[in-house]
Amino acid sequence: MTSASQWDHLGPAMKAVYQRFDELTDQGLDPGSDVDWRVYGTYAQMKLWLGPAGGHDYDERVLRVVRSVAGRDIDFTYREAHHLMERAGYWVRQGHTRYEELFRIPLAAARRFGYQQRRDLLRWLTSGRELKDARALLAEQVRELLTEPAENGPAGAVRTEIGDTDHFARMLAEEYGPRLVEVLPLFRHWNTARSTRPSDRWLRNAARMLTPGAAALVRELLTRLVAYRGGEWVVRYDGKEWRDQVFLKEDTIVVVRGILWTCQVIDERWVTSLVTEVAMTCGTGSNGMGSTCRCEPVTNAAVGVLARRGGLDVIVPLSRIQAKVRARSVQRNLSLALDAVAAENGLTREQLLDRTVPTFGLDAEGVREEKIGGYRVRLCAGVPALRYVNAGGKTVKSLPKELRGELSDLRAVLKELKLAQAAVRSRLEQAIVQERTWHWREVTEYFLDHAVTGPYARALVWQLAGGPAALPVKTADGWELAGHRPAPDAVAGLWHPIHASADEVAAWRDHLLERGVRQPFKQVFRELYLLTPAEERTGTFSNRFAGHVLHYGQARTLLGQRGWTGRSIGNWDHDNGGDQGEVVRDLAGWQARWAMHIVPAHGATMLCATESITFHRDGQPASMADLPPLVLSELLREADLAVGVASVARDDQAVIGHERYWHSHGFGELTETAKTRREVLARLLPKLKIASRVELTDRFLLVRGDLKTYKIHLGSTNVLMEPNDAYLCIVPASGRGAAGSVFLPFEDDGGTLSVILSKAFLLANDTAITDPTITRQLG
Repeated sequence: MTSASQWDHLGPAMKAVYQRFDELTDQGLDPGSDVDWRVYGTYAQMKLWLGPAGGHDYDERVLRVVRSVAGRDIDFTYREAHHLMERAGYWVRQGHTRYEELFRIPLAAARRFGYQQRRDLLRWLTSGRELKDARALLAEQVRELLTEPAENGPAGAVRTEIGDTDHFARMLAEEYGPRLVEVLPLFRHWNTARSTRPSDRWLRNAARMLTPGAAALVRELLTRLVAYRGGEWVVRYDGKEWRDQVFLKEDTIVVVRGILWTCQVIDERWVTSLVTEVAMTCGTGSNGMGSTCRCEPVTNAAVGVLARRGGLDVIVPLSRIQAKVRARSVQRNLSLALDAVAAENGLTREQLLDRTVPTFGLDAEGVREEKIGGYRVRLCAGVPALRYVNAGGKTVKSLPKELRGELSDLRAVLKELKLAQAAVRSRLEQAIVQERTWHWREVTEYFLDHAVTGPYARALVWQLAGGPAALPVKTADGWELAGHRPAPDAVAGLWHPIHASADEVAAWRDHLLERGVRQPFKQVFRELYLLTPAEERTGTFSNRFAGHVLHYGQARTLLGQRGWTGRSIGNWDHDNGGDQGEVVRDLAGWQARWAMHIVPAHGATMLCATESITFHRDGQPASMADLPPLVLSELLREADLAVGVASVARDDQAVIGHERYWHSHGFGELTETAKTRREVLARLLPKLKIASRVELTDRFLLVRGDLKTYKIHLGSTNVLMEPNDAYLCIVPASGRGAAGSVFLPFEDDGGTLSVILSKAFLLANDTAITDPTITRQLG
């Protein structure tokens, strides 16, 4: 019954044991009470192997052994039960067709474990096309194994459907169990969303099962998902413990995808903005494994819902997601969606985005007003918020409780407005980088006169092809530039300081400060990065931003928002180069590759050290001297921004093991970004209330308090105290204090300029400081 070579793969001791079991089986004898039944059970399962050709027929003596083992309460470990189930599934794929016998022992072993462990074990049986017939035959047994008893309540019913593998699934069971049981057919329908997009039949069934209460539940669950960030998940098997940073596991992803698909049959205003927020949450951040996309399947599902809703209203949300989410599969789906809509309208994608920014009902001043009860509610685009005016004309903080329910539509509009404004800012800045041009009639229609884009576009410097640069000026006859009205077909673009002289740039900076013009991003005050002699010598690479230690996740997120892509790096794959990687940026046919590697963090978040930035064209190394000045400047500027925001030199305390770097860069030479910050401060300081107490040096802002004199570094914002340069740790407060009233000519990257001013105002009046964490350091 057993070939002599069947157990040859075993070690000598186990081979002897199995051969003894064979002898007992051949004689039809029971192995006896002193046998190790776990070993005997594994032996019995192995006897079901009929060879690589598979088969159906077994010797009755083998079947008696299998049934005897299955009828005993054997204390299999989880690992052993997993192996038994795995073997059975593998043999089905090899053509074994006696399914009830193949899974008899594995199913009996599974009964020893909790319901979640049973679910994990039965994945070998509940997935894969090859096991379809086995699933059909054993469906009743599997259902009985996985169904929690009625006494476990609604939470048990939910766990029966989706398991308990992450914090979101647990929240669904424990907090939403009763409500999900009320819509159990729809909940089970969500649990069938296993493809990349819903079929028409799936959507019809969802619409048939949808009730007003279920629609409200969809909204609430997706709102919870927007606020959800995952967390550490602990798994315990066989006395061992595994810890993992989990966002969503596969079973939960399926249900969430189904919830999102259901939004396609819900005709409510909140759908577009909430699905967009889901895409932003799941498409950014960390999934605990080095990726800056928490969950690509859910992000793609959200993008698909928006794309299939169609219409011009989804263009802004899609472009907003495109500007923030860097995962390649998501970017591909976004591009396909936007290109499809653009092609339908005979436009390029950028032209489509220009033409489809909604006005949200705002008037020419950027205000929308509606009456609710005896109140006027104003939606203001300048500072996106709702303002409330009572019947007496007085501005109040909020509406009475009984009227607040009527604000839902306006609040949804406010969310969409904020998304649109962020997308507009991003596209306008990219237009500078990419040197886009328009006809002047397009500039006036889609930018200057538009309720949403207008406030940004009117604060930017425009330039006609071959003509002077100027801020647009509104006249009775239309918009003028540099004192005259351009022809409708005149070609115009956004001015870039790389093409101007130093005197012209300085004049523009003075002009903006004098007129109080605040730009949506750095245009006039944009840092320039010109080729250095050292880079002329290195040729194809730059070491200008090598040797920095960055918070890896923060750097990846910031660079990703600006179009840098690249594979993740991490300590878990050191032997295969997993601690090495690079981020890549393509711009105008040129490519920059910035190498990085993981460095020890000693309990801190993952850190990486930067290396050289190499430049390429058509896949080949390119000389930096051949890059257009604007392309070179913008690529290096983005690297500088990442260093300026993510460097550990900006931390309040030095990271263990990186103290030397923290001291040298936290108080060292200024980068171009910090030099621009210094130039702005030089213009602002004379106008401040504390002007008599502050002074600029090459790297620091000196602040003379009554107790001490302080030195605020213009790059890291770290503070030293004279006379011995003792370090003063100040954690920036969330409020801006007195510094909040200071006019800044641009939205500073990372808010560093605001932090410096806040610290300056605080320290100039150091005798009024009451925070004990600071006063203790002041002595």
